[in-house]
Amino acid sequence: MNITALSFGLFADHIKDENMKYTNGVDLTRGLIMTRKVALFAFNGDPNCIVHVFLNSLDMREKGYDVRLVIEGSATKLLEPLNDTSHPLNGLYQKVKDAGLIECVCKACANKMGTLDSAMEQDLPVCGEMMGHPSISRYLEDGYEVLTF
Repeated sequence: MNITALSFGLFADHIKDENMKYTNGVDLTRGLIMTRKVALFAFNGDPNCIVHVFLNSLDMREKGYDVRLVIEGSATKLLEPLNDTSHPLNGLYQKVKDAGLIECVCKACANKMGTLDSAMEQDLPVCGEMMGHPSISRYLEDGYEVLTF
């Protein structure tokens, strides 16, 4: 494998190789690639907030992170309008969906916001292992950093 380190030290910030564009966390002493794991929880239903969640999830994926996006809280109300091709964020939303970044939609919150049917029609994974809501501790226990928006 042809690896070019872009910064040096015990851990490089990013490496580039022929199979991946960028991967974070290289232990140069052992030659191990350690993919950073990040779970993004989108709670805020403001489109100006969700756009940043989408952009960051795509950026992290591009850099080789293991990214999981969970749509929670009032953000679930955006599922139906974002799926409309006339919505200004539809293209970005489709990119996120096509990249397989949406780990799950909160079942309880989507139900409360009236978008559970839309989530299911879009074949989005729905989860609710914690009284109808996704469990943040599940991601922490699996070694993910959790960021909330």
